[in-house]
Amino acid sequence: MFFASDNWAGAHPNIVAGLSANAGGYSTAYGDGALDQAVYQRFNEIFEREVAVFFVATGTAANSLALTAYNKPGGISFAHRESHVIEDECGAPSYFSGGSRLHEIDGALGKVDPHNLERTIGRFAPEIVHWGRPMAVSITQSTEVGTVYGLHEIETISAIAKQHSVPLHMDGARFANALVALDTTPAEMTWKRGVDILSFGGTKNGCWCAEAIVLFDLDRAKELAFLRKRAAQLFSKSRFVAAQFEAYFKDGLWLDTARHANAMAARLAAAIEDSAMAKLAWLPQANEVFAVIKKAEAERLQAAGAAFYDWHRPHGFDGHISEDELLYRFVTSFATTAEDVDRFGLMLA
Repeated sequence: MFFASDNWAGAHPNIVAGLSANAGGYSTAYGDGALDQAVYQRFNEIFEREVAVFFVATGTAANSLALTAYNKPGGISFAHRESHVIEDECGAPSYFSGGSRLHEIDGALGKVDPHNLERTIGRFAPEIVHWGRPMAVSITQSTEVGTVYGLHEIETISAIAKQHSVPLHMDGARFANALVALDTTPAEMTWKRGVDILSFGGTKNGCWCAEAIVLFDLDRAKELAFLRKRAAQLFSKSRFVAAQFEAYFKDGLWLDTARHANAMAARLAAAIEDSAMAKLAWLPQANEVFAVIKKAEAERLQAAGAAFYDWHRPHGFDGHISEDELLYRFVTSFATTAEDVDRFGLMLA
């Protein structure tokens, strides 16, 4: 019963097979091999247009380099106050960009509020040298609390970014989970809604170590190639990242694993709703579930083998949490089984 994080899950057997199949022989290094080129073309097909793709090792690297691609002296990127780029990356975006800043935006349950964004970004007039100037807007899809931006919401935030002449970045660590939740296409959820650059995550959804920066603004591609090299993210044997993505996309595996993870989250949420020992904090939209549970009960569940974490109260959550309770996060993955979820439900009952 491992609900601590989708990072805890291993690699999907098809991904492992893809790595093994490409382990022998020789291939041009540094992203120029035949397999690399085939995967770049597959990204073009998936996004229905030409894109520039840069493999990296981690989501932190993807996010940091994506924002750095639009760096400028005095630059400020705007993101939700509880976003990964602000709370969980140890200042990496500022480090790689050489000193740009991150500015927090409020919004309920993990999502940037457009009115707050408009009001905040408008305070930084680009001609006032003392204040710094807008550099980028970043949103997370799906968010850190399992909510999902609708297509219209993405479009609204993009319009604000464009009004201030800055790009929109999407942190897609759980991109596939959001995509299947909306039942839309990669193109519709990104560039057709005004997204300029995407951190495309595969690691949480069945890959071993496969992340990519997908650049829709092709004019930035040459510069980003140098930024990636400087950041020590250019793999010599990049075919092993390409092999993962090849297997990930084959026959829609990446969508199947995301649908399964989301379905297990919905099943888990139903078990929590049926229990008198826990209460659902809000309805999950992707593969993260949040529940309010008494501390003693949570400790009993953890001692019985269930892995999950306590979580901070997110901005905009107005549910009641008593002194003997905490908010807890549960994350499902491609490896979560219905049996695990049902066993946990029985323990709650």
